[in-house]
Amino acid sequence: MTVSFIDDSEKMADFWKLSKEAFLRSYSYITVEAYNATAADAHKFLDFSIQPMTTADQLYSYSQSQQISMQTGLIGYLRADFGDGSQFYSTWNEFRGQLKTAEFRGELDEIIHSLRQSGNFLADRATMRRFCREDAVSFDDDLGNYGARVNTADYSYLMRLNPRNGVYNLYCYCYQRKWLDRHMEMARNGIRFIDSGYKERFRIPDGDKIRMTLPDGTKLEYTCRYIDDYHTQVGNNLYHICEFAEIVEARQAELIPLRSSLPETCYSTLLETSKIAVLKRGETGYYETDIPYTDTPEAQQIVAEANERLGVSKAQAEAMKAGSMFGWCCKAADPQNYDENGTPKKKQKDRGMER
Repeated sequence: MTVSFIDDSEKMADFWKLSKEAFLRSYSYITVEAYNATAADAHKFLDFSIQPMTTADQLYSYSQSQQISMQTGLIGYLRADFGDGSQFYSTWNEFRGQLKTAEFRGELDEIIHSLRQSGNFLADRATMRRFCREDAVSFDDDLGNYGARVNTADYSYLMRLNPRNGVYNLYCYCYQRKWLDRHMEMARNGIRFIDSGYKERFRIPDGDKIRMTLPDGTKLEYTCRYIDDYHTQVGNNLYHICEFAEIVEARQAELIPLRSSLPETCYSTLLETSKIAVLKRGETGYYETDIPYTDTPEAQQIVAEANERLGVSKAQAEAMKAGSMFGWCCKAADPQNYDENGTPKKKQKDRGMER
């Protein structure tokens, strides 16, 4: 029986680099039958799909806390750059060695090898740049990052791409697919913030921020990550949601969500005077402007056009108005509670969550 060498990492490294003829010359004791058997095993891993990253995917294309990395089945990540444009210098950074099986190693090698072929986005910097422009999703940052997710039956590879010179062009975070998908599905519930009596105050999506204002006026902002329905990561610290509520109350702090679904600013008209004002996310009240108008309909039209230029939807504008008037913790300050016309959605019975 011919045995493949799929589990021999040293030979497999050369297997992907060398042609069949060059490989058999380098390993004269390897038979053609053994090489073919290995190739058959390797090509079992060719069935993969490539799709643009979602906003939720992007959170997992960076290094995570120990807790999140364990829950999502992170194996490690590959970091690479194109050198002068067409080279490929890579480094593997391991997180959980026991998950780095021979099957995984073979699959990762095959995927990288396939994507390195001419025309694919890891072939060279120019091809990656074209792929990012035409097919990948750009991150909401100013660093020039793009993302693609590669899925196989058992693994997910979240590839953060940056085709610029002088930076690492690839970060490929490798996960057990079922673990990652299960965690992301649970994270869609959002992160609950409660009072010490367990009454829900507000909820934010995974990766959104909160602002804590202390009695002396100091404002502290933290990015929050979903752990499970009863735990969250606030900044770099892990808390039970009730523990965090007690800390906020003990510090006599004001806590509000800074929803990424809301714009930094938008325009609105004042209810009583129809004056045109600017609203700022997370701030109570408004800033008056000196924009001229003749009557209420004209003021509303000016506001609608200004918000449209800013990319502010009607739902966002209504949520901003509610937050500035009634506080940012209220449900009316969340744009998902409005339809595309800015009309509040019909209320549904919310049973909440049991302890």
